[in-house]
Amino acid sequence: MKIFITSAGRSYDQTRHLPAEITLQDGTTLADAVAALKEDPHAEGLLPPTSLVAVDGVHVGTLATVKDSSRQLRDGEELAFISPVAGG
Repeated sequence: MKIFITSAGRSYDQTRHLPAEITLQDGTTLADAVAALKEDPHAEGLLPPTSLVAVDGVHVGTLATVKDSSRQLRDGEELAFISPVAGG
């Protein structure tokens, strides 16, 4: 199955090196998908633990506190990472 990857926030320019999609086995969990992305040499240091995570537009926590990390992903879903933005 294919999962589409998007990113936004302060790391947007850096995360452009992440793949636009990844191919995973059916039944792969959210935790497995995040782990696979972190193993990508282009992702090293680009996904801080405070990044928000969304699956098909539904916020599921931060990388450090993903809710329902055992949720199985489905073909064609979008996994989005939003780096926090600070400022005033």
